[in-house]
Amino acid sequence: MVRSMTGFGRAELSGEAATVTVEARSVNHRHLDVALRFPKSLAPLELDARRLVQARLERGRVDVTLTLTQAPGGATARVRIDDALAREYVARARELGGALGLGGEVTLAWILERPGVARLEEGSETETGEAAAPWPLVAAVLGKALDELVARRAAEGDRLAAELRTRLAELAATVETMAVRAPAAAARREARLRERLQSLLAGPAIDEARIVTEAAIWADKTDVTEELARLGVHLGEFLALLDKGGPVGRPLDFLAQELNREINTVGAKADDLELSQAALAAKGVLEKIREQVQNLE
Repeated sequence: MVRSMTGFGRAELSGEAATVTVEARSVNHRHLDVALRFPKSLAPLELDARRLVQARLERGRVDVTLTLTQAPGGATARVRIDDALAREYVARARELGGALGLGGEVTLAWILERPGVARLEEGSETETGEAAAPWPLVAAVLGKALDELVARRAAEGDRLAAELRTRLAELAATVETMAVRAPAAAARREARLRERLQSLLAGPAIDEARIVTEAAIWADKTDVTEELARLGVHLGEFLALLDKGGPVGRPLDFLAQELNREINTVGAKADDLELSQAALAAKGVLEKIREQVQNLE
């Protein structure tokens, strides 16, 4: 089974202290690029989460977003008071009042308004600083989200594989047309060459060895037998990889480049109109194949 690099997965699980929601989405990328968006309280778990994603996927840009919601009745935030800083504010305020000869009492409201005395912290951490959502819970919900993501990538991969098989059959038919046309094109070249030789031989004496050499060079430059044979081999390898399944995106992309190279060579060598048209048609089909291959893992 081949898989696409495009997909989406979502999962949600609840623990004693919190509910964890994970959304994972992936798009095309040459390599595996994982981006995690975790709450600060779960930052220590990011390395393990990254390893879990890397164990399930081979290629693609993968964005994983985790949302942490406190269980009902749990504190969503915690107020922290810096006692030492508050005392420092009071001492300095009284000191300044005495130095300036000013009266007035330092009130609690005034102290609490001073910067840094009272601060609000996320309530997703315990008193010991441990994450409210333990790793087993995070791993479970992340695994479920990845299951859905992989399933959707596999379903998309099946559709892409079917499309590729259709295009490969079309390309194989075009290559067969070129293979059938090539001998006729060679016969036409030979006939034209004979006419030219007869015309030359009817004139003043010329070096026949030079004629034979030029004829051999011309024949070699226009012969596409080897290119057509390699095209057949590459098409067979392409189908074999599709049947094998797995992460075949890179090898299929390489084979598509090799197919393009051979088709270009056939088109460059061809001095026959129908053979040239067949090569152009093959390039059009191959371009559609390459577009689909770019989506495979």
